[in-house]
Amino acid sequence: MNQPLAGLNIVVTRPREQAAQLAQRISQAGGQAILFPLLEISPVVDVRALHEMVARLHQFQLAIFISPNAVSYGMSAIVATSALPPNLKIATVGQGSAKLLREYGVQNVIAPQDKFDSEALLALPQLQQVAGWRVVIFRGDGGRELLGDTLKARGALVEYVACYQRAKPQQDANMLLAAHPHAITITSSEALRYLWDMLDESGKQQVVTIPLFAPHERIATAAHKLGWREVVTTQGGDDGLMSGLLAWAA
Repeated sequence: MNQPLAGLNIVVTRPREQAAQLAQRISQAGGQAILFPLLEISPVVDVRALHEMVARLHQFQLAIFISPNAVSYGMSAIVATSALPPNLKIATVGQGSAKLLREYGVQNVIAPQDKFDSEALLALPQLQQVAGWRVVIFRGDGGRELLGDTLKARGALVEYVACYQRAKPQQDANMLLAAHPHAITITSSEALRYLWDMLDESGKQQVVTIPLFAPHERIATAAHKLGWREVVTTQGGDDGLMSGLLAWAA
C-alpha cells in the first residue's frame, strides 16, 4: 500500500468541524494528523438580523456565500423558514462551498473554477454588470470587504449579514511543538495570526523552521513576513493541500 506520508506528523488547523476529511486523507497516506484547530465556529448569538434578511431575500438579485460555514449556517436559516426566491442568483468563492450549495438543491452556482478567492469571483463575467442590483453577502462576523466594496463601485447596493461567528480557541502551543510536527497546514490569515500570538519568543523561533502549507498566496505572504523559512502555496481546498503535501514528501 502506497503511504507517501509515512512517519510524518502533519498539523491540521482547520476548525474541528471541517478537519475530518483532511485528517482522514493524511492518515490514508500514512501520515499522523495532529488536530490543532485555530478557529472555533459557532452560530451568531443574536439571529434576528439573519432571520430579517432571510425574510427580505425576494428583494435581492444576488446572494453571495463567502465560505462553507456561510453556506451551512445561512442555508440552514433559509430552509428553516422559507425557500430561495426562484430568480435569486447564488454565488460563492470556492468549489467546496459550491458543492455544499448543490447539496442544498441550489443549481447554477456562480463560482470561480481556478483560484478560489474574492478576486477570482469578481473577475467572472456574471459579476461585471451589476449596476442597480441588490446584493447580500452571507459571512462570518467581520472579514475582508473587498468583495462588497468592488460590487458597490460597480453600482450594486450591498448588504452584509453575519450567520456565524469565529472565536479563538483555548490552545497550548507548547503541546503542538511537543508533538514534533513535520508540517503545518493553515487555511486563513486569521488562524495564522492566532497561532503566532500564542507562541512565546522561543516557540516562534521553533515554529518558523516547520514547513507551512497554505492554499492562498495571501496567507503565504503573511507567513513569509513573520519569518517562516519554508512556505508552500498550494491549490485550494483539501485537494490542493494534499497535492502540496504529497509533492513535498516525495
